[in-house]
Amino acid sequence: MTSSQRHGAGNRILVVVSRFNEGVTRRLLEGALEALARRGAGSDVIDVLWVPGAFELPVAVARGIGSGKYRCAVALGAVIRGETAHFEVIANEATRGLGETARETGIPVGFGLLTCDRMEQALARAGGNAGNKGAEAADAAFETSQTLDQLDTRAPD
Repeated sequence: MTSSQRHGAGNRILVVVSRFNEGVTRRLLEGALEALARRGAGSDVIDVLWVPGAFELPVAVARGIGSGKYRCAVALGAVIRGETAHFEVIANEATRGLGETARETGIPVGFGLLTCDRMEQALARAGGNAGNKGAEAADAAFETSQTLDQLDTRAPD
């Protein structure tokens, strides 16, 4: 089985970004796009789609992967703790949904969902002194895709 046959995987890369906390998520997106460019993925093979919030990331990623166009996906968002349990619900459900999508489809999903207590922590992880988790998520998805390609082409023992 070739990499393009794996679960109908195409050659494009999907990046889904949450608009909520857009000041943070735009920085994550910039990092992801820079990381993909360093790996040779031009803008002509990257589709960037926006969703309202982190809760919508899993369904958009799952629909995109289900189209058969994508070799990997990157999910970017930022959930910042407030005074209610809303933080835990959104963070947990988005995380669960993205993980299930990757496992069920066999298509890598880079996890770039920040879950921080304060805005300062999110900004530090979106290109600040803690690096750019968007870039790390893109690198992880791309590298995992390459690893799966290697597994697909290995001859049986």
